Amino acid sequence: MYVTVFFGTMTFGSAIWGDLASFIGLAFTHFLAAAGALAAIPLTSRWKLHTDVELDLTPSMHWPAPVVSDGIVTDAGPMMVTVQYRIEAENREAFLIALEKLGHERKRDGAYAWDIFQDTSDEELFVEIFFLESRLEHLRQHSRVTEADRTLEQNVAQYLRLPPAVTHYVAAEVGKNAIASA
Repeated sequence: MYVTVFFGTMTFGSAIWGDLASFIGLAFTHFLAAAGALAAIPLTSRWKLHTDVELDLTPSMHWPAPVVSDGIVTDAGPMMVTVQYRIEAENREAFLIALEKLGHERKRDGAYAWDIFQDTSDEELFVEIFFLESRLEHLRQHSRVTEADRTLEQNVAQYLRLPPAVTHYVAAEVGKNAIASA
């Protein structure tokens, strides 16, 4: 969608600038484009990229390396990671709010889908899932985890009865083998 919009506006803008150049001349059209670019600087200066200056984005490397069976292909994928949480039922809302913030970080760090599920037979059991393009991308995600991520994980951990259980899955497709042949 982004590429379609980008190229569409480039095409439309080029046609407009071309018509303007044929009407008023190339030199004056270049002057107008330069003046517009200079005018955009003070006009857009109030719109800043919003970042929390208190976030510590230094790498924390606090995630352990995922346990992998011998022979799993590095670029096998897609990959699904599940994290199982057990909480006290009265902490449900606060836990879900904290986990939602963590979900945004999972997507920032490379997950293309994220969600949380509650067990229908056990109100204290939740499973977080997120998907990555490949096992390699998940290994990269391990290297992108920051101190701010650690803080979010600690915020989630305060509601847990037990440490979370993390499981890694790689897609299994007929005709494809994620395990390298010896």
